[in-house]
Amino acid sequence: MPRANRVQPDGGFLAVPQRGQFTGNRGILHDAAGDMGRARWKHRSWITCTIRPRPGRPALPMAAPGHYTPLFFLDEAVACAAGHRPCAECRNPAYKAFKAAWVQAFGGAPSARDIDAALHATRIDPATRNQRRYLHSAPDLPTGAFILLEGQPHLICDGSALPYGPAGYAAPRPLPRTDVTVLTPAPLIAVMQAGWRPVIAAQHDRPGW
Repeated sequence: MPRANRVQPDGGFLAVPQRGQFTGNRGILHDAAGDMGRARWKHRSWITCTIRPRPGRPALPMAAPGHYTPLFFLDEAVACAAGHRPCAECRNPAYKAFKAAWVQAFGGAPSARDIDAALHATRIDPATRNQRRYLHSAPDLPTGAFILLEGQPHLICDGSALPYGPAGYAAPRPLPRTDVTVLTPAPLIAVMQAGWRPVIAAQHDRPGW
């Protein structure tokens, strides 16, 4: 049986067999039996990691006792909507490009911890501990942003809105010219507007990894 560790753009967790293109880490979220508990994070370093095997790294732990809970995402745009940033270790080039865009957007010389703190303040509503959402003009949002249309997550991609599903994206629909509910945390929107672009799965992609 698949575990409920496939993260969705709206912050939810699903139990589906497909892992997607990226994995991630928020700490140990499972119990001794390997089942997901109520916690949805144990630290503020929400990172997006490569799913590919790397020299010196063991196979991904599948909710083994004492190991972090592996989370999975269709693509990096979904990971961003959920509040994750590139891992500075296993995806160092992506992290450096992300950090350069962050500096362009906000200035300063932030550490990874500074970035994580800024993200955590904008991705979580402290009253509900759920995803923080806000309104923004749809035409002004960059490729890679996630919005809600008719209650369903949609990815903005090259001026269109792609309906999201756990198996991939459906055919594009016109992007509204009005304000929309945004799922992607505001700092990540600013980083995308500064030139950084998350990895996006191909339309109709159905990863079966």
